[in-house]
Amino acid sequence: MYYTYMIRCSDNSIYTGMTSNLEKRVEEHLTKSKNGAKYTKSHNAVKLEIAWKSKNKSLACKLEYYLKKLTKCQKEKLIDGEKLSSYLKGKIDSRRYRKVEISK
Repeated sequence: MYYTYMIRCSDNSIYTGMTSNLEKRVEEHLTKSKNGAKYTKSHNAVKLEIAWKSKNKSLACKLEYYLKKLTKCQKEKLIDGEKLSSYLKGKIDSRRYRKVEISK
């Protein structure tokens, strides 16, 4: 299983990434681990906002690619509950991704 996720940073920016171990990767971002992303180290990752799971790495990478192209406003709408298909129709099959429940 692979995950594509969005993390909120202290400056209110949103970092998008993908991983095969969501819990471990989020912890790396939040603790500024040496394995964490350079971006989240300098922008202070605060919390995991949203994540989707997919069956393989290729699907997760594809979703990450398209999510990174979205505007901040579109990303905020996804976090607030808008469906993936609203922004990715015709680009990827959003039915291949399942939203992960995040405990807030």
